[in-house]
Amino acid sequence: MSDGPAAPSWALPDSLLGLGILYFGNSWHTENRTSSHHIAARLSRLMPVLYLDSPGMRAPSATGRDIRKLIRTVSSAASRPSKIRDNLWHGTVPQLPYRRVPGVGWINHKFGMWAAKQAMAYIECKGWISWFVVPHLGSMAGGFGERLCVYYCVDDYAAHPGVDQEVVTRLDRHLTCTADQVFVAPPAIVEAKKSLNPHTAFSPHGVDADLFGRARDAATPMPEAAKRLPHPVVGFFGLVADWIDVELIAFMARARPAWSFLLVGHVYTDTRLLDSLDNVAMVGAQSYESLPGWAKSFDVAIIPYRDNRQTRNANPLKLREYLATGCPVVATPNPEVERFREWVRIARTGPEFLVQIEAALEEESVAGAAARMAAVQTMTWAARVQSVLDIVGERLAERADGRPQVLAN
Repeated sequence: MSDGPAAPSWALPDSLLGLGILYFGNSWHTENRTSSHHIAARLSRLMPVLYLDSPGMRAPSATGRDIRKLIRTVSSAASRPSKIRDNLWHGTVPQLPYRRVPGVGWINHKFGMWAAKQAMAYIECKGWISWFVVPHLGSMAGGFGERLCVYYCVDDYAAHPGVDQEVVTRLDRHLTCTADQVFVAPPAIVEAKKSLNPHTAFSPHGVDADLFGRARDAATPMPEAAKRLPHPVVGFFGLVADWIDVELIAFMARARPAWSFLLVGHVYTDTRLLDSLDNVAMVGAQSYESLPGWAKSFDVAIIPYRDNRQTRNANPLKLREYLATGCPVVATPNPEVERFREWVRIARTGPEFLVQIEAALEEESVAGAAARMAAVQTMTWAARVQSVLDIVGERLAERADGRPQVLAN
């Protein structure tokens, strides 16, 4: 992660000096890097961060990926936190996903508290801020004697595939009401959060502009698998999961057999429709640092989401990353995409995607690429973390009793 200097010029508010962050996020080892990882990594440049993986929101399957994740989870929970780098430690708080079973909630709470406190004991700081990026551990908020509780909500979690919508909605609401400060990344759910907690702020994703800007650098190597593809190349990077419209991609690939469709990312949904299409290349998960090299091969980048509650409320991190490469972008609409309408072409159907991709190919220019890169140049993760810390510092300075303020449900 290259955004920001090794010794940041941004400032830690005085009220946070000496404090550490107890950070509950998704798996540190997940295939794609999310806002959870970007924010934690940059917070650790200013203060100690104990990053605790918090699995258990989605019921596990019998896939090799989930089995490997389960083994890592159990092993990590039984070990002392590992030091990733200066000021950043990693551990795990296992959670049973079967929350409708009587007693599971109690077990999760008790074991989660124990595991977190065991990990905290290895790190020296004069106090803690709890920082939840996932809602299902919210019952622990306020249980660590922390100075402040933050809920950094980056998604409409109840809309995720494979989760118990009713239970996750309840957990999300509880944490929203309990937290001292709520940050919300998707613009579509900001007002709903504000109605539950007045201390709510819109906090859109940042972008590693320096890293993705390397896609325009002649010195950036392009992977061999990308070099071999006939142009134009229509590209995508990110999880190929249930929210990706595989049928839409198949339609475009059949309609334009001379085009190449390059999908970079772990496949986590049924993609059999694409298997017989010679002009679709699926290269699997690649390292985050290598993504600019893959994007260098893109003539147009796409965000082909299905139209459902999850995607309508999403804040796609790849949107800013695509723009930072300078590549033309065609995306399905949602409130966050609409905010970038000046630099993004919007399409809903297969035929509309084809029209917009062809227009992008015909009208592409050096000036257009520069405008897209400039649109996100100031939206760095460093700038995002600074604005968030300023608000957290203000909230902490307001506190008189040193304990989390619990708002009414």
